[in-house]
Amino acid sequence: MKSIKIYILLALTSLLPSCNDFINEPPTGVIDGDLAYSQPDKMVNAAYASLGDCWFEYPFNLWPYGDLGSDDCLKGGGGTTDTGYHPMEIWSTLTSTPGELDQLWYRLYCNISRCNRALKALDEHGVEKLGEKTAAQRTGEVHFLRGHSYFKLLTMFRQIPWIDKAVFEQSSHEQVRNDQYTYEELFKLVIGEFEAAYNSLPMVVDDGGGRANKVAAAAYLAKCYLTIAWGNGYESGTGVNFINEEYMKKVIEYTAVVKDSQYDYLEDFGDIFLPEYKNSKESVFAVQTSSYTEDNTRFGRANWSNTLNGCWGMWSCGWDFHKPSQNLVNAYKTVNGLPMFDSYNSSIDYPVNGKTTTQKWDPRLFHTVGMPSFPYKYESEWMMTMDNSRTPHTYGYYTSLKDVPQRSKGETFEGSWQAFAMNDYIFRYTDVMLMRAEALIELGQLNEARNIINNIRERAANSIDKHIGYAKDFCEIAPYPESYFSDKSKARECLRWERRLEMAMESSRYFDLRRWGIASEILNNYFSSEKNSEYEGTKYGQYYQDAHYTPEKNEFYPVPYNQLYYVPNLYKQNKGYN
Repeated sequence: MKSIKIYILLALTSLLPSCNDFINEPPTGVIDGDLAYSQPDKMVNAAYASLGDCWFEYPFNLWPYGDLGSDDCLKGGGGTTDTGYHPMEIWSTLTSTPGELDQLWYRLYCNISRCNRALKALDEHGVEKLGEKTAAQRTGEVHFLRGHSYFKLLTMFRQIPWIDKAVFEQSSHEQVRNDQYTYEELFKLVIGEFEAAYNSLPMVVDDGGGRANKVAAAAYLAKCYLTIAWGNGYESGTGVNFINEEYMKKVIEYTAVVKDSQYDYLEDFGDIFLPEYKNSKESVFAVQTSSYTEDNTRFGRANWSNTLNGCWGMWSCGWDFHKPSQNLVNAYKTVNGLPMFDSYNSSIDYPVNGKTTTQKWDPRLFHTVGMPSFPYKYESEWMMTMDNSRTPHTYGYYTSLKDVPQRSKGETFEGSWQAFAMNDYIFRYTDVMLMRAEALIELGQLNEARNIINNIRERAANSIDKHIGYAKDFCEIAPYPESYFSDKSKARECLRWERRLEMAMESSRYFDLRRWGIASEILNNYFSSEKNSEYEGTKYGQYYQDAHYTPEKNEFYPVPYNQLYYVPNLYKQNKGYN
């Protein structure tokens, strides 16, 4: 405030000859461009910082799209009009106008802008200020970060403008069309970003887990190739009939780098989602967070993407979004320890603590879904009840567990807001191994794929006593026998099931369904059954009677309205949307 008062006083004396001296003074609170570019390491840090510049209206982890848009999750909150995310879960009313889509587009391009500025700083002063080796490494890191934001944009919107450093330096943003490149060409550009990172980054970076390394770049290269290996993203050109085997071979090549690296499966599935294990060997790359007690700031570097997702009545500001579906709970059913592929959803079932039942469940259910009568995030002093649901007649009684810490560890909130110091995994080791298994199956290498999947199931079987001993009598899980991997079709079913159970509520489910070309079948069947959900006599989910997923339209989200008309006729809308 003092400096503001001084400037006001000086402005009032502007008739004096000395006013020219005042005008030539650099403003405070603004970084001089030349000074900023002369500090390349700080510009790189700013690009990293943008990874966590998220908010519930533009969550960079994409949970309203990857989870709400799938059969894993209901929106939650105070009703269907609470936030603009309701169209994302029923699809039939989705248009280009929600502000959430516009903000996500804008904020991801802000991140790209930081990357372009960092690359400019590194080009001009990197070797001079950092030395050749470090400058090359930082350049690789920025290419990784820029590729990350472009991957998110391409995943969401398909037709996007490619704004690189040359466009930035020429200030030609408003001349770059979003249909300049095809979908595959855009992916090749993104792949180029991660190749630049892969070729210049070391395998290990001793920094506590925050910086990208060669292994993380390899994971992203595998993800890119896996995505385009299945086709063009629209169901008419996606699926088993469109598989590109050369791309699948690339997936195996790059996942081998991760497989042979310093990363590995964390021994207990539950530990993966506790803050004290957030940079464990399971974490190949993650957006870093902190609590206010760790860095002595007002809020810490919290995860604001998930600020709505705390359980109602459990936290001071738990807004009860991100609610697991009955379909997801049913998917964890087992018979003789194996999934009930064909009959899992034929009846509504759920475990109740203290109630004897013959139905058994995959242990990962109790690490993923909070349910009435069970401890919240493993803590018996914080028991969930049916009162821990904000709008049960709309969204039911389940709550998400992976994106919150344990309640006993305290909370960060002020007024109506709260956030958690939970890292957002970009890649965890198991995710990458499931990508490897997927590619192996499509290339006919079924035995190795079975070994990977059974290793993951073995970890789940060993993840009972430490955290969920209270649910031990409900749990039964077994490895897949050889007969389940006797042909591609059955092996593929096992892989897809395993990926759902392992990665549930981690924002990937819808994008998996789209990649495989089966989204319309799965989602429209889901809408038909989920509208009849019931828990202890309370019906919910009836709004799904208005839901419908339209192939050749809904595969991608629409280019936001504000972006289409910021420069009229520059951008083209995705097909099927007005």
